[in-house]
Order: sequence, then C-alpha cells, then structure tokens
Amino acid sequence: MRELAELAAAADDINARTAALETFLNVGGMKSEIAALEEAMAAPNFWNDQNSSREIGSKLHTAKQKVVSIENLKKIVDDMNVLLELASIEQENSEYLAEAESTIGKIFTNLDKLELASYLTGKHDNCNAILSIHAGAGGTESCDWTDMILRMYMRWAERNGFEAEIQDMQPGEEAGINSVTVRIVGENAYGYAKAERGVHRLVRISPFDANRRRHTSFCAVDVTAEIENDGEIEISDADLRIDTYRSSGKGGQHVNKTESAIRITHIPTGIVVTCQNERSQHKNKESAMKNLRSRLYEKIEDEKRSALEKFYGPKGEISWGNQIRSYVFQPYQMVKDLRSGAETSNVQDVMDGNVDQFIHAWLKAGCPAERKISGE
Repeated sequence: MRELAELAAAADDINARTAALETFLNVGGMKSEIAALEEAMAAPNFWNDQNSSREIGSKLHTAKQKVVSIENLKKIVDDMNVLLELASIEQENSEYLAEAESTIGKIFTNLDKLELASYLTGKHDNCNAILSIHAGAGGTESCDWTDMILRMYMRWAERNGFEAEIQDMQPGEEAGINSVTVRIVGENAYGYAKAERGVHRLVRISPFDANRRRHTSFCAVDVTAEIENDGEIEISDADLRIDTYRSSGKGGQHVNKTESAIRITHIPTGIVVTCQNERSQHKNKESAMKNLRSRLYEKIEDEKRSALEKFYGPKGEISWGNQIRSYVFQPYQMVKDLRSGAETSNVQDVMDGNVDQFIHAWLKAGCPAERKISGE
C-alpha cells in the first residue's frame, strides 16, 4: 500500500488534469449547446429536413456523452478527495488509504481514455471506418503479410469492442491476400483507425524460402470514414459503371450461383469499390456506395492537405522508404512506429491486436501544442 503523501501527490496530478480537461472540452459551452440543440429538436418542423435533423441528433448525442463522461469523472475525483481527507485525519485507518489507492487507479484509467478521446475533434472522427489493405512489393511474401495484418486489425477491433466485417477480399495467387476491405463499426472507429493509414513493413525469415533467407515485405493500409448519404458528397449516376459478378469464396450455394457481388467504378476519378459479403445484390450495392462516398470524400481531403505525400511519399509507392511502421521478426524482435517513435519488443502482442499503443502515441504526437492536456 502506498503512503499518504504519495497518494496525495497523485491526487494533485488528477485534480490538475481533470480541471485542464474540463476547460479544454468547454463543458459549460457544451451544456449551452445541448440546450440549444434540444430546443431545435422541439421545433414543429424539425423533421422536415432529414439531413439537418440527423446532423443535429448526432451532435446532441456526442455532446451529451462528453458531458456525462466528464461529470462522472468529477464525481469519482470528489470521492477520492474525501477519502484522502479522511485518511489524513485518521492516519491509523488503513481502510481509507486502501480505498483511496483503488479509486486513484480507476481514475487514472478513465482520465487517460477521456484525454485521448479529446484529441478526436475531426469532423468524421466519430464515424465508422472502412479499412483497406493492399499487398505491395514482395509478391507472395507481401500477400502473406497482408493476411497477417488483416488478422491483427480484426483482433484490434475485437479488443476495442468494434464490429468488423470483411466486405471484399482478393486472395493472392499462391498464398495470403492481395487486397481486402473491412468495415469497422463503433463509436470513434475512424478517429482511432485513421492513425494506421500508411505503408507497413515486415522483416522476417521467409517461410516460403527453402534457403531460410531474410525477406522484406510491404503492405499499404488505407482508412476512410464511412460517410452517410447526407448530400455532402454528390454522386451522379452518369458517372458510375456498375458491374455484377458471382461472389467468390465462402457463402453457400446462393451466394456463389447468383451475380450478387457488385463492382462500382467512378469514371471521373477511376476509383473502384467492390462488395460481395452480402447475399443480396441490393445490400452489396448499398455497402459499395457507402465505400465509394467515403473514398471520394477522402480524395477531396487529400487534395486539400496533400495527404498522399505525407503518408505514402510523392509517388504513393507501397515499398521501401515510405513506411510508417516497421515490424522486425528476425534477427531481433521489434515493432517501431517511425512517426511517433513508439516501439516495443513484444511482437506477438502487437500481432494479436495490441495496436493501441501506436495509435495513442500518434494521436498525442500529432496534436497541436494548444491541444495538449497539462500533466501529460
């Protein structure tokens, strides 16, 4: 059990960070915003404009969640301060110290999560994410690496309570996966997953090489926010070429014997999206259109901020020199993010889905100075 002085120092840190977080989130302003949004929703003609009503409802839900989270944190912090005060009065009572220590541990966990969530201020950070993985330089090696990266993100989604569904998958010629698209559903899925956008590099002794030589493989991860059809992205039917084909892989006789899979090509940009995981052609088309809308929105954003150079290099190559993270299996074990400097030697833990350490480091490192929470 920690001494009273040590617990008091931890409590001072918590109080300072909680106050800074409350100021940063502007809780008072959010309460005024909630009142205004609730007043707008009470208007007789509120539901006349579906796009506007959906946007207002989403803003209200997000604001309420933030206010409830910070107010619940403040209640626990108040309890902690009372416990420490009682412990200082009755110094021989170890029960207060034990309870205060347990409460402080819980507060630090909640505070870390709230501080991290405060970095997600992007317009679509609270949206679902569409994650695409493509094999790069390395042939069969890279296809196998793409398969491994897919498993890593499926496990990451499971760890974080997200739902992950594979929308389209193209197998490699000999092994692994050439490309795959996954829809990740959950609160702030895109806000967190966007940190993974870039080229991922693997160094290992190849299981496909009889001479046991070391190989380097690459795959590219692209992440876009799932944009609802709210009029923000206009898509003309004349700009689309829609092809149907039979689904491949698992799915039963109905899926494999009917042309339920959909491929949509956006002619002006050349963007191609596919979906074949649903039994219904209509549902596959709906999912593919969501994917296309998200890709078009991200393309517009990329053009504004030249993000392709930032993440993939000037030529967008999925190869040496453009990676954001290196995974070394042999001759030593290390995973290192080249943007934030975060690294670990526990490679197996990372491949089992513990990617949060890199996502959190990237979010914190990528925030402007004025957004930093004091005490970090």
